[in-house]
Amino acid sequence: MKRNALGVVLAAGVLSWAAAPAMAHHSFAAEFDSNKPVTLMGTITKVEFQNPHIYFYIDVKDADGKMVNYAVEGGTPNQLRRQGWGRDSLKIGETVTVQGFAARKADAHVVNGRTVILADGRRVFGFSGAGEPTNP
Repeated sequence: MKRNALGVVLAAGVLSWAAAPAMAHHSFAAEFDSNKPVTLMGTITKVEFQNPHIYFYIDVKDADGKMVNYAVEGGTPNQLRRQGWGRDSLKIGETVTVQGFAARKADAHVVNGRTVILADGRRVFGFSGAGEPTNP
């Protein structure tokens, strides 16, 4: 009986562990609006290069001159590595222009980034997933 109980506990643990990445992943349409293209210019404050999507954060001045921190979602680390990205592609303090799509939720400061243009004009990021808009 103890052996069966232990097996159930272990199986439940493995299933919950395996489901965690799937729960964190979402479709583009679930969170972002392809009818809301945005262009933001700001300074990078943080970079998270990890699965299921990379995120980096930029400080952007809004229309009132107030600083707002936006989260910019990118592709998976593996997709980006194939496009020449690495953990050091974006640096904290660097000024960038991000083109992408706004979140469906109006007050969420989250953007699905498609293109990142560095201050020197280089385009370092372009991502488009299957069935998703390719140009902001």
